[in-house]
Amino acid sequence: MSLAPAVHRRLWSALHGAALVLVCLAALATAPGEAAAELRIDITRGRVQPLPIAVPRFSGTSAQDAQTGGDIAGVIAADLERSGFFRPLDQRSFLQDPQSLRGTPRFQDWRVINAQALVTGTTERLADGRLKVEFRLWDVFAEQQMTGLAYFTQPTNWRRIAHIVADAIYKRITGEDGYFDTRIVYVAESGPGNARVKRLAIMDQDGFNHRFLTDGRSLVMTPRFSPTAQEITYLSFGQGQPRVYVLNIDTGRQEAVGDFPGMTFAPRFSPDGNKVIMSMSSDGNTEIYSMDLRSRSMQRLTNHPAIDTSPSYSPTGREIVFNSDRGGAQQLYVMSADGSGVRRISFGSGRYATPAWSPRGDLIAFTKIEGGKFSIGVMRPDGSGERLIADGFLVESPTWAPNGRVLMFFRQQASDRAGRGGGSKLFTIDLSGFNEREVLTPQDASDPAWSPLIP
Repeated sequence: MSLAPAVHRRLWSALHGAALVLVCLAALATAPGEAAAELRIDITRGRVQPLPIAVPRFSGTSAQDAQTGGDIAGVIAADLERSGFFRPLDQRSFLQDPQSLRGTPRFQDWRVINAQALVTGTTERLADGRLKVEFRLWDVFAEQQMTGLAYFTQPTNWRRIAHIVADAIYKRITGEDGYFDTRIVYVAESGPGNARVKRLAIMDQDGFNHRFLTDGRSLVMTPRFSPTAQEITYLSFGQGQPRVYVLNIDTGRQEAVGDFPGMTFAPRFSPDGNKVIMSMSSDGNTEIYSMDLRSRSMQRLTNHPAIDTSPSYSPTGREIVFNSDRGGAQQLYVMSADGSGVRRISFGSGRYATPAWSPRGDLIAFTKIEGGKFSIGVMRPDGSGERLIADGFLVESPTWAPNGRVLMFFRQQASDRAGRGGGSKLFTIDLSGFNEREVLTPQDASDPAWSPLIP
């Protein structure tokens, strides 16, 4: 008898400081002699037919628990639907009620409505005030449990639990890590074009739990997450010149890394979080530098009369991608982390900018400008396999989901002759170029950065 997949990380609440305790629920044995093909979605094939999945309300022993259970099921279904790989079925079509799903499901009732997978669950507030959430994922046609987990946490963490459950379902059926238990930091924009107010804002990947991190009195740009997902770097012009800050998201503690005249992009963290990499203009020449965050010592990595900018580490930390006009036009280059071995990887027409290395290490995302049109594209680290997956009047700043399967970017619309319009919004798109979705924000939005999975 198999157990749920191994848990590779200890789960803690990033929002409320309360531990999330996780236990595995043993899978029910398959009937003797029964054999069935593994329920699986091969998401590496590009566009796939979404899997019909039923996510009934999680049952509860009280009206309050039942309400929480319904909310959790709704978030799980929404997460899975947004991925483009699942098609949650209408709850009005369900033949079995949530209370009767505390035991083994009546699989024939779910086959009638063509459900291939079924999620069942319960919610219960314990005597010590904690919330217990339990779920099981079932293969309807094989009539067996695929995984089962239970979580114990504070009731205020119910939405995060829903994202974690959605991640577990996504991984069990696709074989790929999920990305729902993550956050997005971005620049919220408001006001007229000649007096734009730009504030840092943060939200869950689905747009909920939105809050502003800065008050708008200082212009901010290009936030970046640390590998722990607890800190961000960003660029501020509040002191009349570019200043880089490191901000702890949960405590609000902010520390100035230093003043960097000539900087136009905030630094990016190294994969181990000990360094940041940046581009700065010194003596009229823009070069790439790294800074050790412990000693504050700087190391110059490029030395060329061209403009070298927007560097991004590979997930191993051994290589860096950046863009440079040293070949006569803005193209992408890769070098070792010490600045040696520079090699050009892009050779297409147009200009390339804002490269971002995938967390998987297999692709580099970029912005391409050609013929007055902007596009978001990807290529392999050796420059092969270039594909454009989104375009528009202005699309920019691709950022990767932690599983390397989804990208987020912002798209700005053109203004009319009177200066009206021109708003900017956030979008996600699958690596295949399908399933583009807008991520709703209270104001205009730009420069998104996607966090790692919350630890």
